[in-house]
Amino acid sequence: MIDIQCLGSSSAGNAYRISDGQTVLLLEAGFPYKSIQRALQFKMSDITGCLITHEHLDHSKAAPDIMKAGINIYTSQGTADARGLSGHRLKVIKSLQQFTIGTWTILPFDIQHDVEEPLGFLLANTVCEKLVFLTDTYYCRHRFKDLTHIMVECNYSLDIVNQRVASGHLHPAQKKLLLHSHFGLDHVKDFLKANDTRNVEEIWLLHLSDGNSDADRFKREIQETTGALVRIADR
Repeated sequence: MIDIQCLGSSSAGNAYRISDGQTVLLLEAGFPYKSIQRALQFKMSDITGCLITHEHLDHSKAAPDIMKAGINIYTSQGTADARGLSGHRLKVIKSLQQFTIGTWTILPFDIQHDVEEPLGFLLANTVCEKLVFLTDTYYCRHRFKDLTHIMVECNYSLDIVNQRVASGHLHPAQKKLLLHSHFGLDHVKDFLKANDTRNVEEIWLLHLSDGNSDADRFKREIQETTGALVRIADR
């Protein structure tokens, strides 16, 4: 059974621990290494590998220290180059080229963000559970079958953004940047409707904006859309 632990999910930092009961992975490393150590109760030896989606520091800050600790980092060449990552602990991966870490089979896929080579991840374990991890993108062209767990960014709602622009609390340029770099509530609904969610047990909404989101509303509307258990990642 897939177990998901959120260490933090916001512009201040993103990191998640996932386990299938056999292999433990870290998704993202967007906090100082010591903070990640504390959040994991210093059980870093449990971590078999760390997947990083892109170069922004709120997703990759601890990557160099994680490699120094003897843990492999799996990320794209574009991300590695942008962050200056190298060495035998760096495992360069490519979109749509499948690989394995322990009991996980992982398929990276391309996403759309304002960075060099961002990725999302589809993870499957040996008991046919499938988790899709999708964050920091404004579009996903891929479709997935037989999902059981979904971790997806739900950064904003367009009506809240428009209200904040109208009131002067958000600059129009910030709105433009937001719409071209992040998944909002409507994107999440469209993504869920376009994919096979019949067997989904759990949906995690990630990376909610402090000013442009409404956690209670987002949870309610996604539950109404899917009927699945919805969790809001801690910010």
